[in-house]
Amino acid sequence: MGLFDKKSQADLAATQRANEQIAVNRAFQKGVTTLRDIIAPSSLEFHGGYFRLGTKYARTLYVYGYPRAIFTGWLSPIINIDEVLDVSIYIYPVESEIVLNNLRKKVTQIEATMQINAEQGRVRDPASEAAYRDAEELRDQLTTGQERFFRLGLYVTIYADSLDELNFVQKKIETIFGQQMVLTKVASSQQEQGMNSTAPQMTDQLQIRRNMNTSALSTSFPFTSADLTQDNGILYGVNLHNNGLVIFDRWSLENANLVVFAKSGAGKSFTVKLEALRTMMLGTEIIIIDPENEYQKLCEAVGGSYIRLSLNSDTRINPFDLPNVIDSDDPSSDALKTNLITLHGLFRQMLGNVQIADSGATITTLTQEEEADLDQALIDTYARAGITSEPVTHSNQPPVIADLYDTLSHMGGSGPSLAQRLRKYTTGTFAGIFSQQSNVDINNPMVVFNVRDLEEELRPVAMYIVLSHIWNIVRMRNTRRMLIVDEAWQLMKYEDAANFMFSIAKRARKYNLGLTTVTQDVGDFMGSAMGKAIVANASMHLFMKQATSAIDALAELFKLTDNERKSLLNFPRGRGLFFAGQSHVIIDIIASATETSLASTNPDQK
Repeated sequence: MGLFDKKSQADLAATQRANEQIAVNRAFQKGVTTLRDIIAPSSLEFHGGYFRLGTKYARTLYVYGYPRAIFTGWLSPIINIDEVLDVSIYIYPVESEIVLNNLRKKVTQIEATMQINAEQGRVRDPASEAAYRDAEELRDQLTTGQERFFRLGLYVTIYADSLDELNFVQKKIETIFGQQMVLTKVASSQQEQGMNSTAPQMTDQLQIRRNMNTSALSTSFPFTSADLTQDNGILYGVNLHNNGLVIFDRWSLENANLVVFAKSGAGKSFTVKLEALRTMMLGTEIIIIDPENEYQKLCEAVGGSYIRLSLNSDTRINPFDLPNVIDSDDPSSDALKTNLITLHGLFRQMLGNVQIADSGATITTLTQEEEADLDQALIDTYARAGITSEPVTHSNQPPVIADLYDTLSHMGGSGPSLAQRLRKYTTGTFAGIFSQQSNVDINNPMVVFNVRDLEEELRPVAMYIVLSHIWNIVRMRNTRRMLIVDEAWQLMKYEDAANFMFSIAKRARKYNLGLTTVTQDVGDFMGSAMGKAIVANASMHLFMKQATSAIDALAELFKLTDNERKSLLNFPRGRGLFFAGQSHVIIDIIASATETSLASTNPDQK
C-alpha cells in the first residue's frame, strides 16, 4: 500500500505542475500582442446603414445594375477620386454550356412574347427587340469561343470622420456611378458582411453579382494608363507609362490654360518654346512676355516681332489705350470702365507707399483719399481728351500719363502729392517708355516683349502694362492665341497685378486665348491667393524637377503620391509630370535637332 500511495502522490504532483505550466502559458499568451491586435481598431460598431471603426464612420455600397453598353476605364474616376475608400471586385467564371442553355431558354421566351404581341396587334417593344439581338449575338460568340461568361461582384466601402461627411462622400460616389448609368445601393443591415467583403481577405460575403461577358468585364479593369493621344493637337513628348506619344490639343479642355512649374535648369523654357513653335505651325498666334531674353532666337527664326522694352529704346506703350471690344453683350465690354479699373491697379503699383508685409514681401498702398482723388483724376483726364462712356468717343486719341500728371497737379486734396510721385514717369528717370502714344504693332504670328533691360523697379510695372496692352488686343480681334508669361512670380508679388493675371486666366477662354504661366519660384507664386486660383483655373499643368522647398506645396495642392513626390525631386532634365484634365502621366519631352537648336538656351547645345 505504501508504494501505491507514493506513486499516487507523484502523479498528483506532476499533474499540478502541468496545470501550473498551462496556466502560466495562458497568462503569457494573454500578454502577447499579435498582428491582429495591432491592426484591429479600438472598437467596432455596426448599424443598419453604416458601421464605425474606432472614431471613423464607414458605409458599404454594392453595384446591382449596369447599362447596356459601358466604356473602357469607367471605374477609373472612382479609383482616382480624392476620398478614402476600399473597392473590391470579385470575378467568378461560369461554364459556357450552362450559359448557352440559359440563353436558349431566354431567347425562346422573348420570341414567344414578341409573337404574342404581334398576334394581338400590340405596339412593338424596342427593349425586347434589343434584348433578343443581344442574346443571339452573345450565343454566337459563346459558341465560337470569342467570348466567355463571368459573374461580377463590385463593392465599395467609404470612410469619413462624421455621418454628414459620410453622406456627402456617398453622394459623390453615387453621382459618378450614376453619370454612367451604373446603379448602386447601400448594403442595408449587411454592413458587417460589406466590411468583410471589401477587407483584403478574399471573402465575398455579400454575394451580389451580375452577369458579364469577356468584353464587358474587360472595361472594368481599374488600372488603365492614361492615353493622351488625340487626332488633333501637337506632340508634347513620350508617355513613359506606355511608351505612347502624347499628342494633345489644349483647346479641347474646359479652358486652354497651362501652368508650368520647375526649378532652374529643369527644361521648362525649352518645353514652352517647343509648344509655342509647334502650336504656331497650326495657325495659332503666339504672344510672349520674356523677362530674361530667352525667346529672341526662336522669334527671329520664325520671322516674329521682337519688341525690346527699355528706357533707351524707341518702343512706346500707352496704358491709356482703349480697345474696340468685339463682344458688346459682355458686361465687361465697357472699354472705358474696364480700363479705369486696370489703371487703378497700375497706378497703385506705381504710386503706392512701399510697406513690408508680415510675409516679408513688399506691398504698395494708397489711402482712401488718394484712391478717390486718383479715380476722379482718371475720369477727368479721359474727359479732357473727349472720351466718355459713349463708345463713339473711344476712337479719339487717348490721353497719356503727362495728362494725368497735369490733372492731378491742378486738383485739390491729395492730387498734387500724387502728381509729385508720378513725376518720375513723366519727366523723371522713367519718362518716355510709358508716357507717350503707343507705336507697337503686334500684327505678327509671334510677338515677344522683352523686359530684361528694364530696371528692377520698373519691370513689374512694365509687365503689368504689357499684359494690359495684350489683353486689349485680344479683346479686339477674335483669333486663336497663346499668351506666355515667363517668370510670372514677379507679377504675383503685387496684389493688383495678381488680380489682373487671374482675371485674364478666368476670361481667356471667352476670347479664344490660352494662358501659359511659367515660374520657377513656386513658393512666391503659391503664397498668393490669386496664384493658387490661377493654378486651380488651369486645365493643364506641367511639373518638372522641383526644389525640396517647393515640393510640399505642390504635393498638398495636387494630392501627389509619395512616388510622385520622389520623382519630382529626381527627374532628369526634360522630364515632367503632365496633367491634362483628369489624366496625368510622366512625360519625356522630345524634340528634333532643328527644334533643339532653336529652343535650347544651353550653350553646349548648338
